[in-house]
Amino acid sequence: MPTLVSGIRTSAAAIALAAALACGSAYAAGAPGKVEIGRGEPIQIRALLSGSVVADISPVIEAAVELAIEDFGPIHGHPVSVRTLDEKCSGEGGRAAAEAVVGDANVVGVIGTLCSGAAVEASPILGAAGFSMISPANTSPRLTSDLAGKAGPDYHEGYFRVANNDLVMAGVVARFGYEELGLRRMVAVHDGDAYTSALANAFAVAFRRHGGVVPIVSQVAKGQTDMSAVLAELAGAKPDGVLLPLFPAEGKSLIRQAAGFDGLKGVRMIGGDAMLTRAILALPEAEGLYLTAPDPGDAKNVNQATGRGAADVLRAIETALGRRPASGYWAHGYDAMTLLLSAIKQVAAPGEETLSIDRRALRDALAGTAGFRGLLGTLACDEFGDCGTGRSVIHFHADSSVEDPLRLPVVYKGTPGLHGPRR
Repeated sequence: MPTLVSGIRTSAAAIALAAALACGSAYAAGAPGKVEIGRGEPIQIRALLSGSVVADISPVIEAAVELAIEDFGPIHGHPVSVRTLDEKCSGEGGRAAAEAVVGDANVVGVIGTLCSGAAVEASPILGAAGFSMISPANTSPRLTSDLAGKAGPDYHEGYFRVANNDLVMAGVVARFGYEELGLRRMVAVHDGDAYTSALANAFAVAFRRHGGVVPIVSQVAKGQTDMSAVLAELAGAKPDGVLLPLFPAEGKSLIRQAAGFDGLKGVRMIGGDAMLTRAILALPEAEGLYLTAPDPGDAKNVNQATGRGAADVLRAIETALGRRPASGYWAHGYDAMTLLLSAIKQVAAPGEETLSIDRRALRDALAGTAGFRGLLGTLACDEFGDCGTGRSVIHFHADSSVEDPLRLPVVYKGTPGLHGPRR
């Protein structure tokens, strides 16, 4: 697996870039530019993930990325090399990782980030420097668009993702809560992160459109362990349902403490996809929890770039990890990497001594993605970089002895315009 770099030194080039961005000017060091790769040298890719914070998901994506590179094979005789930088699931971490990428003239493209909050800071730096980044897991609408033609406040050219926009998940959860569970009064809790806040607020809008009431959207702090105050606030709103798009640490504390909290007994709880981890599923208090997730696709799907089927890829990743993946994002990591490799192969120009890869042409190739058959299904990128299938599912967790996310039953699946129970 790639080496996880947690201590990233900021280069002179990265400092210059940061200064240029602060002054509102574009990065001018030959961007978007070309990368010239000598005979026998590898094509360099960087993966911006977060093993230090989201330990259940990062190793799974890393294994999927490595497998995709192996399955895809060399490009015009050049091997592909990937190294992982830790974006720490934070804006500061995303900025530092992006600066490290920009400081290395040999990097061709980027997989990542894992967390939307890290992408908010990484995307403008990489975009201004001419790089293309494709995320397997970011979901915040801020990074792309409102799915109605309006760019998000943190959209920057060169950003792509195969994970769905949170507006998809918000719409599916709202419909599921209102029509299937019969909920009429729901509240939501987030931690201020670009991912959690966007999903909570988008859900509130969607649920109200169905006729439901969302009296409050509360916030906890990252690292907060005492949830008594926010639980009292939620209970005071007298909800029949709660949406919890939180990360595992805060989600674990809230679920545990909510179990014995007066005013919340019998209230249905729905967790966001970041909580679909072993740490949450192992909690006895989590029994009865619904959990959102992007549609993992069909086990019979085949990735067109490698010819490898989903079931076969999953077995290979299990072998690489020595266990079942603790996250369903293995297919996203595999598809994101093969999309990037396919675009690189499309634009790479072999010469007698070097392989030339134009970063602008690479960005254009990714933007033109349409009808790409991946493990997730058919992928196509819109003008703001949303390339996902637009489908979301909801799992039900009935037994805390079942800690494997891949073993949870899907009880509901849908798209923004077509929803229904999974029979």
